[in-house]
Amino acid sequence: MSAAVSAVHPLAEALASGRPALGAWAVLPTAMGCEIMSRAGFDYVCIDMQHGLADYSDALAMLAAIDLGSATPVVRVPWNEQGIIGRVLDAGALGIIVPMVNSRAEAEAAVRSCRYAPVGARSVGPIRAALRDGPGYFAGANEAVQCIPMVETTAALENLDDILSTPGVGAIYVGPSDLSVSLGLGPGNNDGKTAFDHALATIVAGCQRHGVIPGIHATPTLTPTRVAQGFRLVTVTADNATLTAGVTAHLKSVRAALGGDADTTSGEKGGESLY
Repeated sequence: MSAAVSAVHPLAEALASGRPALGAWAVLPTAMGCEIMSRAGFDYVCIDMQHGLADYSDALAMLAAIDLGSATPVVRVPWNEQGIIGRVLDAGALGIIVPMVNSRAEAEAAVRSCRYAPVGARSVGPIRAALRDGPGYFAGANEAVQCIPMVETTAALENLDDILSTPGVGAIYVGPSDLSVSLGLGPGNNDGKTAFDHALATIVAGCQRHGVIPGIHATPTLTPTRVAQGFRLVTVTADNATLTAGVTAHLKSVRAALGGDADTTSGEKGGESLY
């Protein structure tokens, strides 16, 4: 993969074009689920190694499955730690979402882990990535890999300009639940609560000042609202949410058709943003 080719993948193209980058989230440790979501046409599919159920072996197979479709393979790593960031990059991830980045120093550490020298500290050994992309992988990797710190605490809000001005940070990602809890609210989305609404507006405004792409975890129904608010990297759904909503709706419709008691459980509950 040449430097020119390496930087061209659906997530990077969406961010460069100004259109919203729409993604799906993989919580379940299944390669098949990742392949289905990648083939559906999302700009990216993110494997969640922080709160999801995938370990490294699962993630390796899931990354290969994403490559069977058209989506950019992204991983949310368990923490801001160079070892696991390097391993999933070597396995083929082209985007890294890093949780709980609360300062410029932590943002700088995340960027260093995603970049080869002289601008970073990533060790050279892209075993699967080079198998997929060819001998030119190294030349284009620093440009191709998206380093995406998460802004999800009051500490991160206090240090927002420092984080957003960190060289190598081209996008950030909001975790609504941790942000809400840090603000003294319950987990999940708290639209309509002044503190939550103000925090989102502050993040978007900060990103606009620094030329950084604001991202956020959402749901199908929330996605248009988030885009209208200025977010340009939005996770639309997750495999577990889609499965919960789908099987619940199917069972309810069959019970109704059979004349039995319809299941009153809402299929929309599985679409809530918990991460």
